[in-house]
Amino acid sequence: MSSSKTVLITGASTGIGATYAARFAQRGHDLVLVARDKGRLDALAAKLREAHNVNVDVIQADLTQTSDLNRVETRLRDDAAIGILVNNAGAAQSGSFIEQSTDSVAQLVTLNTTALVRLASAIAPRLAQAGDGAIINIGSVVGLAPEFGMTVYGATKAFVLFLSQGMSLELTPKGVYVQAVLPAATRTEIWDRAGIDINTLSEIMEVGDLVDAALVGFDRREPVTIPPLQDAARWDDLQGARQGLLAQIKQSQVAERYTAKA
Repeated sequence: MSSSKTVLITGASTGIGATYAARFAQRGHDLVLVARDKGRLDALAAKLREAHNVNVDVIQADLTQTSDLNRVETRLRDDAAIGILVNNAGAAQSGSFIEQSTDSVAQLVTLNTTALVRLASAIAPRLAQAGDGAIINIGSVVGLAPEFGMTVYGATKAFVLFLSQGMSLELTPKGVYVQAVLPAATRTEIWDRAGIDINTLSEIMEVGDLVDAALVGFDRREPVTIPPLQDAARWDDLQGARQGLLAQIKQSQVAERYTAKA
């Protein structure tokens, strides 16, 4: 990937997004940083400009607001210099499904799924036409595990994984790389905002370690990168089992266990 590609990063003011910004700036990429907190964005942008001599634009945007989201979409469609999208903006929420308000779960879904897919949709046709570029979607291992008890958050992250895998199948032949990154618990502000005490978590990954590992997967062009997964064969086993399940599906025939016994 040419270092001349500009990288647009959402949720860029802190945590995973800010760390991606620093790492891509180190690699010589110009940046477009998107987040709600303009003061933090401006401070990060100034720091990265000075340290790495790159151009950094800032877009203050709340991606749950249609007008703000549309501005970012327009930039992705129209700015031919942007060749990499890091879809990182997201939120979590404390409490069980029945404790969370209907409005709050809808807001979570809007940010974690609707905004993400709209931004990917805004840039993908242009990248496919150019035959070059990359889209990084930040998911979560929670998207593999309803057992973790983060029902709505986990469901949004399952969406991100499925979307990324489907996009990868469609876009890889057109020269566009799509990567899903699945962190486990990582030391970021998402916990505070969700009302979860980070100190109650027994193990947590440092954000720099997470992003550096994700970029190893990026450079290897992995479709799915799971930095905390210790045995990569487990992911291969899951994919193999899923393919085996699909082979057992017969569209026109009800399974024998569902037919009435004579």
